Amino acid sequence: MARKPARMYRRLTGQAYTRREYMGGVPALRINTFDLGVTNGDFPITINMKVKETCQIRHTAMEAARIAANRVMSKTPGGNYHLKFRIYPHHVLRENKLATGAGADRISSGMRNSFGKNIGTAARVHAGQVVLTIRVPASNFNSAKEALWKASLKLPTPCFIEVEKGAELVK
Repeated sequence: MARKPARMYRRLTGQAYTRREYMGGVPALRINTFDLGVTNGDFPITINMKVKETCQIRHTAMEAARIAANRVMSKTPGGNYHLKFRIYPHHVLRENKLATGAGADRISSGMRNSFGKNIGTAARVHAGQVVLTIRVPASNFNSAKEALWKASLKLPTPCFIEVEKGAELVK
């Protein structure tokens, strides 16, 4: 069965479904690591990517954003950066798989016992929440902005970038 489009899981509906000890067969996370680059370096500039709308971000979209941002930052001279995801996909997504095709009406039970099977995980984010953070030296500022822009294209919601320089906030 093909994967459903992400727009089916974008909206926040109902209560969070997170208690993995009571459910069997939760698929593993696609996202490999939440911290990339030099984790203990001294970086003067911090750039945050925030979401504009409340939504759910699937773990596959998070992995695609991580790869896109890391690809840009790894090509910069020196490779001196720290990329960190600020969200974790706790919410388990379910799907009531229905049979399609000829004779499906005799096989499937429709909406009877329609609780659904576990198909993946997602992070629930709210408007204005920080999703990704990159810390860089001043020489890598432009490539860090480009990396966050490319990562934002992989997420199901519009995003904006805020730049912190030391303690003061620069827009």
